[in-house]
Amino acid sequence: MKVIAVAAALAVACAAALAQAADTKDMHHNHAAMAQASQAQATHQAVGFVKKPDAKLGTVSIAHGPVKSLGWPAMTMVFKVRDKALLGKFSEGRKVEFEFQERGKEYVIVAVK
Repeated sequence: MKVIAVAAALAVACAAALAQAADTKDMHHNHAAMAQASQAQATHQAVGFVKKPDAKLGTVSIAHGPVKSLGWPAMTMVFKVRDKALLGKFSEGRKVEFEFQERGKEYVIVAVK
């Protein structure tokens, strides 16, 4: 009888430990997903010179200075433009201050001055 009681107590303890481990794993997974989503929606600022706007593709190539929030050095890259109405502010050679967000594998300009 004592053997059955000990085995039952051990089974209950193991089940509780497994449930707690699963909860901890879910908590870490959810935290990582929230951090990734938060980082993806972070807005970054840069200043640069317009190299080539492309209204057809809704993109603009900009030679920009360092982006401290991402640890980027100065470089030239192509950005998507969230609102094609903003494309009128991107004329070749113009200096622009702009804000962008990382959305998946793309960097999308959300505001320009």
